[in-house]
Amino acid sequence: MSDTTARLAEARELLAEYPLVDGHNDLPWALRETVGYDLDRADIAGDLTGRLHTDLRRLRAGGVGAQFWSVYVPASLSGDDAVSACLEQIDVVGRLLERYPADLAPALTADDMVAARAQGRIASLMGAEGGHSINNSLATLRAFHRLGVRYMTLTHNSTIDWADSATDDPAHHGLSAFGEEVVREMNRVGMLVDLSHVSADVMRDALRVTEAPVIFSHSSARAVCDHPRNVPDDVLAALPANGGIAMATFVPKFVLPEAIEWTRRAEANMTAHGFHPLDTTEPAMRVHHAFEEADPRPLATPATVADHLDHMREVAGVDHIGIGGDYDGTAFLPRGLEDVSGYPLLLAELLARGWSRTDLSKLTWENAVRVLREAETAAADIAARRPASLATIQELDGRPA
Repeated sequence: MSDTTARLAEARELLAEYPLVDGHNDLPWALRETVGYDLDRADIAGDLTGRLHTDLRRLRAGGVGAQFWSVYVPASLSGDDAVSACLEQIDVVGRLLERYPADLAPALTADDMVAARAQGRIASLMGAEGGHSINNSLATLRAFHRLGVRYMTLTHNSTIDWADSATDDPAHHGLSAFGEEVVREMNRVGMLVDLSHVSADVMRDALRVTEAPVIFSHSSARAVCDHPRNVPDDVLAALPANGGIAMATFVPKFVLPEAIEWTRRAEANMTAHGFHPLDTTEPAMRVHHAFEEADPRPLATPATVADHLDHMREVAGVDHIGIGGDYDGTAFLPRGLEDVSGYPLLLAELLARGWSRTDLSKLTWENAVRVLREAETAAADIAARRPASLATIQELDGRPA
């Protein structure tokens, strides 16, 4: 047996004991865009290779033991439309859980994650991507939590009324006063504050305000690939004091410097053909692939992602890192990590670099479970000290009613 084969076998054996908690998968939105939420037309119990990055067989092959399903809402939707879209996303996750109970287990707590693991099922949690989905309402935030949402990404790609996005012009230079209150209320109910997609100033403001660990559900290291979606070293270095985790993502333009400019060209081509750059429907992907044939893209690999994890471990420590692939939310992925079955290849690369079994068990399972448990403990303490916030954006930010 070759060293490579032996390391891959060791990676799979480790994942059988310490399965992967993945921080971000956009399957719910992909189901909306491709089949209008008709689960008969995209049965994840079957083989959806070539259509979606995710199905049950490949989740099992990848050693996934817990998944945060993104209940994403694009910034093109606002107000009550954004709230409704988020509810529809929550609904389809519930329907998946009802349809596949032998494989997917609903999970609201760290204990639920542990129980699902013991049952051999994939713990299924939800994360709302884009703070505009609460429509500036803390009551809506609380309602989402009651429906099972366990993290909220404060922004997506656009700056919102109370927080700046990493990929848009700043309006607040961090969090507004209402944005800080959103963080406090998330702490009080036990919803993790997700700092992927936000500006570096928002990251720093949130770390200053929060009373619970934060997460980056799908972000890599800015020092390795200088993209605003990644985490600066000073923020990574602050995670040990906070207790949070940064979950490295696989999106090539976030992990491979050479892919940044190529992606700009590919996205401009998509726009020129009338598609949103993030569109992964079959017609959009035909346009993408035709462009790629004419202008080959730089290829990331598991080693590219491992470079980020090496750096993140060095700066933040092994107790404060994880993985969030962003499957079904991106058009392109590294070679070898094309779908959710690829995680063992990444772990085999890390084993080749000398990562220990203890290191990898923290990366895959233990860190994420700990963070959710600590957020639950913090919430119980905070809720005993203060009631639900009735603050409004008009009151705190002086916005007109």
